[in-house]
Amino acid sequence: MNHGAWIWRNGELVPWEEATEHVSAHVFHYGSSVFEGLRAYATPRGPAVFRLRPHTQRMVNSCKIARIALPYSAEQLDEAILELLRANGHEACYIRPLTYRGTGQIGVEGRGAKVETVIFSFDWGAYLGSEAIEQGVDVQISTWRRFSPGTLPGMAKIGGQYINSQFITMEAADNGFAEGIALGHSGNISEGAGENIFVVLDGEVYTTGAGASILMGVTRASALTILDDLGYRVRYEDIPREMLYIADEVFFTGTAAEITPVRSVDRIPIGSGSRGPVTEQVQQRFFGITNGTLEDPYGWLTYIQP
Repeated sequence: MNHGAWIWRNGELVPWEEATEHVSAHVFHYGSSVFEGLRAYATPRGPAVFRLRPHTQRMVNSCKIARIALPYSAEQLDEAILELLRANGHEACYIRPLTYRGTGQIGVEGRGAKVETVIFSFDWGAYLGSEAIEQGVDVQISTWRRFSPGTLPGMAKIGGQYINSQFITMEAADNGFAEGIALGHSGNISEGAGENIFVVLDGEVYTTGAGASILMGVTRASALTILDDLGYRVRYEDIPREMLYIADEVFFTGTAAEITPVRSVDRIPIGSGSRGPVTEQVQQRFFGITNGTLEDPYGWLTYIQP
């Protein structure tokens, strides 16, 4: 990992090597953490963080759901992220804010443990591979289901919940696929292991809603804005598994995956078996804004050096 030299921890910058935690920390035993993932992109005006406030606000919201007493506001997290990136000097990077229950209490009820907050950054290219953005990826429908409403809160980005995603991803890797897609409690499509999903069929775009136990992705919201501006109608509906097989296009969205086309599902080619025109249009607008070659009409970029 090509990481920055500094980590922001509880209000101060500390060297990477010193940002350690005791083995008795609650988070290690029970997965009691909330995290975010952001990207900073290189632009002609210098590095800029993509959609900073929606990510930090989601972190605040996730902590509220998880009953983790985050001691910082979204505004304070914004400033901490910018402080860290100025210190680390990245041109482009991935950013990981994390808050968790540390030491002080062992047992499932962990609200007596100390709350720790850290932010670190590192270089990270295309999550699903450098060729995936153009050529797409091969995915499978996982045998592992997304958790049902009433079992875990899908709208919160809680660390322990990603055991579900790990099973989906490991199964896909063992079977020779780049990623897995989970079905939800109803047997319809939920989302990828770490991505939201869009389906294009007969000129209309479909995506799953909050009732499918999805994380309400920031990149998903960005794609919805772009699709609306491009004149596409988006339908928020249950998506049966077989719709993917007959779709004209399928694509993933996510901070790590960005906008990644899916070229096959369960070894069935999607559409022409390559990136489709709707996906390409969304990509062009998204990457044009993030790399600074197109105007940012939405105010999505926060420049590290204003």
